[in-house]
Amino acid sequence: MAENRKSNVPSMWHGGMFDDFRKEMDDAISSFFAGRRGWPAPSKAWTDIPAGLVNPAIDVTENDDSITLTAELPGLAEEDVDLTVREGVLTLKGEKKHERDEDKDNVHITERSYGSFQRTMPVPDRVDADRISAKFDKGVLKVVMPKKAESVSAARKIAIDK
Repeated sequence: MAENRKSNVPSMWHGGMFDDFRKEMDDAISSFFAGRRGWPAPSKAWTDIPAGLVNPAIDVTENDDSITLTAELPGLAEEDVDLTVREGVLTLKGEKKHERDEDKDNVHITERSYGSFQRTMPVPDRVDADRISAKFDKGVLKVVMPKKAESVSAARKIAIDK
């Protein structure tokens, strides 16, 4: 059985310092406007989108036969997701319209927000791009990238001459 091993994923796949910076700015602005009625919370449109949609969590694993990308896409339907491979680059796009209705004390509030993302990943030369397949189930996208036959070879013992 092939053993999975985690690959190091390039930092471009993570929000990193920009997500942290946005959060710090939102916190600073929120504290400045705290108690002032009528001022919306900063980045309000983004806070109602499921966490991770703007920058979905992605795992990349590799075994002897394939490289597998797994992406969490909460709240998205299969038709909201677009996956393409072109010139050695895998592109994952998604868009979500999020609505929430709330009834409270005779006040009806409808909040709508939109979020989209695009992630790219270089496809290694050892992958057979024509055989890449994907499955989407319960908000999780699994992309299997089979390796080319010549890149999948059994290990063999090499005799050392005396």
